[in-house]
Amino acid sequence: MMTGKMRRPFFGPGQSVVLFGGSFDPPHDGHRLVAEAALKQLKADFVWWLVSPQNPLKNRKAGAAQARLAATAKLARHPKFIVSDEEARLGTQYALDTVRALKRRYPHVHFIWLIGADNLAILQDWKGWQALMGEIALAVYPRPGATLRALAGPAAGRYGACRLSPMRAADLALYRPPVWTLLSGVQSPQSSTALRDAD
Repeated sequence: MMTGKMRRPFFGPGQSVVLFGGSFDPPHDGHRLVAEAALKQLKADFVWWLVSPQNPLKNRKAGAAQARLAATAKLARHPKFIVSDEEARLGTQYALDTVRALKRRYPHVHFIWLIGADNLAILQDWKGWQALMGEIALAVYPRPGATLRALAGPAAGRYGACRLSPMRAADLALYRPPVWTLLSGVQSPQSSTALRDAD
């Protein structure tokens, strides 16, 4: 596990690394559930939690970065979890730019971008979303009330032929993008927004 004050991680050639980006404001058990399921189903070497400075699709300003990093690191205690502020280090704000920068830095690593079904439902609103699909394999985790909407949305429709069976999820990183799969698992009702509103 790593916080933003520590050195960048070392990844060996051919390793599979899941990129789990978000503001994590605050992080919660639902995030950990998703990360653990992705690690297992994708048979990844690591899950890299990228604590973003600010979600460009959210008007609300995120909480203090160091506090979110510390809280996420406390939650993500696992030998195969890495937590860092890599997007702040890279100076990137959008997923596409982050992915391209990391692929340049780690050209021999197989990266997978992990999102919830709620984000797949609005993927068409992301900057360069079709370019992103062409850059990296995508793993989608089901979310309560969002999965069916996501599967009926523009991104799933546009890339329906590129969808990999969840039975082959462990091979996802070996496929040339665009490729994506819908993972399976327990769906947590927790959300960072609800937790903030409860405070």
